[in-house]
Amino acid sequence: MTLHLPDAHDTLRAYEPRTEPLALTPGAPFTSRTVFSAAHVVADPYADTTPDSPAAVDWDATLAFRRHLWSHGLGVAEAMDTAQRGMGLDWAGAAELIRRSAAEAKAAGGRIACGVGTDQLTGPANLTEVRAAYEEQLAVVEESGAQAILMASRALAAAARGPEDYLEVYGHLLRQAAEPVILHWLGPMFDPALEGYWGSSDLDAATDTFLDVIAAHPDKVDGIKVSLLEAQREIDLRRRLPKGVRCYTGDDFHYPELIAGDEQGFSHALLGIFDPLGPLAAQAVRVLDTGDREGFRALLDPTVGLSRHLFQAPTRFYKTGVVFLAWLAGHQSHFTMVGGLQSARSLPHFARAYELADTLGLFPDPKRAEERMRNLLSLYGVDR
Repeated sequence: MTLHLPDAHDTLRAYEPRTEPLALTPGAPFTSRTVFSAAHVVADPYADTTPDSPAAVDWDATLAFRRHLWSHGLGVAEAMDTAQRGMGLDWAGAAELIRRSAAEAKAAGGRIACGVGTDQLTGPANLTEVRAAYEEQLAVVEESGAQAILMASRALAAAARGPEDYLEVYGHLLRQAAEPVILHWLGPMFDPALEGYWGSSDLDAATDTFLDVIAAHPDKVDGIKVSLLEAQREIDLRRRLPKGVRCYTGDDFHYPELIAGDEQGFSHALLGIFDPLGPLAAQAVRVLDTGDREGFRALLDPTVGLSRHLFQAPTRFYKTGVVFLAWLAGHQSHFTMVGGLQSARSLPHFARAYELADTLGLFPDPKRAEERMRNLLSLYGVDR
């Protein structure tokens, strides 16, 4: 049946939903790339909460989604910004998420890496307090048996006086880390509070400091995750990494070309867009494992339009689109988010996201997705 979808010009246009999904099934582990999906959390829709109260998580649905990702061979990047760290999920909730997901990963045989930050700090903090907050979270992740991802810290961005403070804090953390970690450079388009990270708003200067941190402790850095949405900058950076340190792309605008790579190297992946794209992304990487870069690009290039739509400015609200698509795909029974963030995007935005995802064949049950989209349209007053 035809759906009438609203656009940004306050008009309705007809759309014919597809009737069959892509045939995407679990397969062999990847051999050429390490790939993480930064996974979202599923809110408890029946909890009596407010946007300011602690998050209420539906643990069964949240862990079931992680098993879905593992079944397709993807690793899970847990308690990252996709899981609404700093946007509804507080440190207490994140710590529980880390412990539960790490235990589930062990039972399922899945790979997991977890975010380490400083979001238990709720006010201004000095460098000693920032370092202690990082240490507390690092201990939780290491005790869970997961790999650590040292995330960019709002508190450090506010407290640091220059590059030397980043070198000191990160150097201390890397010296005490039990196993090699992933360093995460998240750009201000994802979180405006991270402007000037690594001690400078000049990205060339910031890159030099970032590389100085890695060069001082290459044995403690498994890799870096770069989320700056500048493909050439990522390529230039990965070519300067010490041997053995991997680059995990976090570029949700240019990921096919960065993962495919060139004659001088390639990026692995740690991406929020691989939450809704999980099975398709996994199939594409298996094609790449055979050496077929053109086949890989043929599968993944058509998904970039959806990703750019979800991650359009304000980019930090991409999480709303991710959860919306999880609901349409049947991974959760509702479209409710921690902190009420389901209100962060407009109906035209949702309509376009549905159309792009449906065109790609991402919904395992297109009819269910259509019915849920129709229900949402009706809720907004679109009755035809």
